[in-house]
Amino acid sequence: MYRPAHFVEDRVEVLHELIRRRPLATLVAMHGSTLDADHVPVLIDAAAGPYGTLRGHVARANSLWRSVAEGSEVLAIFQGEGHYVSPAWYPSKHVDGKVVPTWNYVVAHARGPIRYRHEPDWLHDLVTTLTATHEMPRPEPWRVSDAPPDYIAAMLRAIVGFEIPLASLTGKWKMSQNRSAADREGLAAGLTRESPDVRR
Repeated sequence: MYRPAHFVEDRVEVLHELIRRRPLATLVAMHGSTLDADHVPVLIDAAAGPYGTLRGHVARANSLWRSVAEGSEVLAIFQGEGHYVSPAWYPSKHVDGKVVPTWNYVVAHARGPIRYRHEPDWLHDLVTTLTATHEMPRPEPWRVSDAPPDYIAAMLRAIVGFEIPLASLTGKWKMSQNRSAADREGLAAGLTRESPDVRR
């Protein structure tokens, strides 16, 4: 990932927070001679290793666990907020016209060796934690225990778990840090007018 110095974000706690807020990873791996990507919700265990460990699962029918060897390096991409930036928002447009469109965005890249998990108890703990994490804000959270045990057991047999102990974790926060304060204020005002749902 190209990261000019003013866009670099390498604070582990900040990157972990992005993963927690946007846990749907784009998981990129070499399947034999083909580069492929899966889209998988994951959990970050911040205490497991210097950069943390990702945990998730894929369908047993997914070729990932058969065609990507245990220990192979994979890349998990987490996309945060992003938005098109119009040059019309910059006050400097009226000074010298030397502005162009761009895109502001937040992203984290997490790399490490993939390990597969097939143990029913491990998988049960994983899906219970995943479910609790995403159901927590709901007024009446659904729980894995709400479904019949034999049904859950059958569902667990249909998935393969994975862990990725992270060997590296890098981020890019491209938020117009290279623009003047006036241009950044103009950008914020433009976003507020045209996309009021975008968080500043």
